[in-house]
Amino acid sequence: MAAKTSGVSPDKRRKYDEAFKVEALRLASESRSTQAAARELGISPKLLYRWQQAQVVAEVGSVEVARDPEVRALRAANKRLAQELDILKKALISCLL
Repeated sequence: MAAKTSGVSPDKRRKYDEAFKVEALRLASESRSTQAAARELGISPKLLYRWQQAQVVAEVGSVEVARDPEVRALRAANKRLAQELDILKKALISCLL
């Protein structure tokens, strides 16, 4: 059975610059789903997950801390609270206008 070719040789990988990665991570953080964000950007969800993991490791300084379930739960709670705060700020501004 012949393998499908996408026109790109198997030894050549696409390179993404830092600006694209930063924008992809921003979009993923604002999106409800990392997979949906990856689909929108036309990249593999696994690649986006790897970038997210690298970002967390860079922020906390170690892979062990980044994978700690308590740290993950606290980061998720922090993200949710930040989103709620943004919603409340927008609601307050619209009430004042």
